[in-house]
Amino acid sequence: MIKKIKKPWPTKDVMNQIYDMHLWGGIDFDFYSGFGSHEDNIVKPYLEVVIDFLKSFDEAFVVCDLGCGDFNIGRQLLQYTQNYIAIDIVEKLIKRNKTLFKAENLEFHCLDISKEELPKADCVILRNVLQHLSNAEIKNVVDKLSHYKYILLTEHIPFGNFEPNKDIISGQSIRLKRNSGVDLIKTPFNLKIKDHKILDEHILNDKKGQIVTTLYKVF
Repeated sequence: MIKKIKKPWPTKDVMNQIYDMHLWGGIDFDFYSGFGSHEDNIVKPYLEVVIDFLKSFDEAFVVCDLGCGDFNIGRQLLQYTQNYIAIDIVEKLIKRNKTLFKAENLEFHCLDISKEELPKADCVILRNVLQHLSNAEIKNVVDKLSHYKYILLTEHIPFGNFEPNKDIISGQSIRLKRNSGVDLIKTPFNLKIKDHKILDEHILNDKKGQIVTTLYKVF
């Protein structure tokens, strides 16, 4: 008897399940994007450095948030942008966000960022998003990032030396469990940039890794 190999769920189905079953916590919320989007000791330092960055330019940016989640972060950045384009793969989440958050410079779209065309903007935010995707999906996203002048990338990263970009099946788990993390500059992604710098680092409570926000200048 030949044993059938169970194929991994499509990313859209996985993300729908995560929110439906509250696999990232927040059982008292309708939608909850995890502790990294809600705990003050993580959110406040992140907002401070990103707001400082956005305010450092004479003209406000058009910002594209790839993986806006429950919008607890984005709603606090909105006022510092010319236009804020918030994207997520979960359709029910986007419908909910459209109901709760309204502004003249705000728009929501349901897109699979690895497969569909992305909106034009000055700056793209990828906050704790790529770490959930397979290398093939990340590569598809990276191929589109050259259109943005700035990239604000936040990822869970191990301490010390580690092998970056170990492949995973897209889903709830992240590379930190394999002592790895996403590094867009290194193989197989090889993102071409002019400069980069770390804006914020937060050590996780279990001391097993850190959440790092890096600013990339593409051109």
